[in-house]
Amino acid sequence: MSTVYENVRALCERVRAAAPRIATAAHERRARILAHMADALVAHTADILAANAEDLASAAVNGVPRAMLDRLTLTEARIAGIADGIRALISLPDPLAAEESWERPSGIRITRRAVPFGVMAMIFEARPNVTADAAALAVKSGNAVVLRGGKEAISTNRAIVAALGEALALEGVSADAVGLVTDTTRESAAALLSMRGLVDVLIPRGGKGLIKNCVENAQVPVIETGAGNCHIYVDAAADLEKALRVAVNAKCQRPSVCNAAESLLCHRAVAKQFLPAFYEATRDWQLELRGCPDTLAVLPAAKPASEEDFYTEYNDYVMSVKIVDSLDEAIAMINETGTGHSEAIITEDAQAAARFFDLVDAAALYQNASTRFTDGGEFGFGAEIGISTQKMHARGPMGPSALTTVKYIVTGNGAVR
Repeated sequence: MSTVYENVRALCERVRAAAPRIATAAHERRARILAHMADALVAHTADILAANAEDLASAAVNGVPRAMLDRLTLTEARIAGIADGIRALISLPDPLAAEESWERPSGIRITRRAVPFGVMAMIFEARPNVTADAAALAVKSGNAVVLRGGKEAISTNRAIVAALGEALALEGVSADAVGLVTDTTRESAAALLSMRGLVDVLIPRGGKGLIKNCVENAQVPVIETGAGNCHIYVDAAADLEKALRVAVNAKCQRPSVCNAAESLLCHRAVAKQFLPAFYEATRDWQLELRGCPDTLAVLPAAKPASEEDFYTEYNDYVMSVKIVDSLDEAIAMINETGTGHSEAIITEDAQAAARFFDLVDAAALYQNASTRFTDGGEFGFGAEIGISTQKMHARGPMGPSALTTVKYIVTGNGAVR
């Protein structure tokens, strides 16, 4: 075996050894750890920002795209926001408190109890906020975690994990409960995918290529978090003022994230009014619109869209636009080109909204609201480990309860079958 493989395995073994202390910690103790984590991030802000500056300098030299630079960049305010997100977890119910019991005619009593997975692993890209969020959610749900971030954020991730390790130690828990893979080559990712018996579940978070690689090659169970080709559909019965506010926010407020809208569908009945207004409202962001032939007739400044454009998650100031003739055409387009993440209809027609909710296949559906709300914090879950687009176990923003499984406790008085 290679040195990289052996190092990853040794890390996973240490994390697994630390897991029982987190799994058996009372909710109050886990809450104290979270409070220490938030405080440690704020206390080490200068160290984290210095490390982040190193990563940003390397990214500039290596020509990292601006969308990734936005995800990579930390500021004092962003670190404070991450800390606040961790603190928000403290007041949430204990995900391990879920328990129900029933008796059977045989005389046995069955109790279904929520329990942690044990050891979670995450492979993610240049998003240092995920490092802190994942660690905090792991602690809240009683899990230990192995983190493998991208090379673009390695210095920042080291600084964050060091701070979090100090917080764990304050409550007598080994810093190994939050482990960081410091090798950022593809070999380390492949090694982590093979840690069957040491890793109980793996959650990839990043682009389509990363997720596809994990789903197809992992030897451990994977919860698939999908890319976000999200749509805004402006219906014939839309309030166009609402539509403009929502569509601009969904696309331009932070285009680099997975819940940003990538495609705009507009009913033909309102296209000549809405599309020019949308174009004018987004000029300050220099949003590039790529449209179907009908769109180009309304918006000569738009560029022709290829077939691939309607399937693309840009993570940038680029958006595909298509004029449709009906609600059903919009639904069909979304189900064909979407990724099952977040989809929105802008309409004042309750029946149209109901049909949209019934027929669109996605984790989160909206009426007259931005797709940017698909987020653990906005849903009241505190931080999130990712947005699941699969249909088994967890779907949508994954908060603490999504990071648990169950065990059955069966008691009897000499019962036999």
